[in-house]
Amino acid sequence: MAAIPPVCDFGWKAPGFDLPGTDGKRYRYEDIRGSRGTLVMFICNHCPYVQAILPRLIPVTRELQAMGIGVAAISANDPEAYPEDSFENMQRVARERGFPFPYLYDETQDVARAWGAVCTPDFFGFNAADELQYRGRFDASRKESAPEGTPCDLLEAMRLIAQTGQGPRDQIASIGCSIKWRSA
Repeated sequence: MAAIPPVCDFGWKAPGFDLPGTDGKRYRYEDIRGSRGTLVMFICNHCPYVQAILPRLIPVTRELQAMGIGVAAISANDPEAYPEDSFENMQRVARERGFPFPYLYDETQDVARAWGAVCTPDFFGFNAADELQYRGRFDASRKESAPEGTPCDLLEAMRLIAQTGQGPRDQIASIGCSIKWRSA
């Protein structure tokens, strides 16, 4: 089921986290912070919206890292309902795709709840002062990749944040599969 996150709550401060990565290390927000900003993405393996952007997401995140933006991805989906999103499959996808960022597992879903994550993908772009400045889409992709040459909203927003500390005031919300919450 498709979900759309709320508009950017400019200045919101991210709750901390301490999560295991697919690389065998543990990461806190402080570990991934960049000198010019931070991008935290809620993604998963099975979502067609994530799969549609993944070929472009990897080079974009490398470009952001070169600008001084710290990057991490978090998966919070219930692996019992969606086995493709298990930690073992996260490790496989990160390895096969060569993720240049930590891919973290939110097994309890506490981090996703604290952050108000709604869908995959859900992007949270912060400035160097850890103030939320972007909560928009990657680009015009939906379940299919946008045509070659389509502007990347995320890249342009994070570039602006790195340069000025401020995100764009007009943002188009991301759309994707709803987070797969565990039943109570």
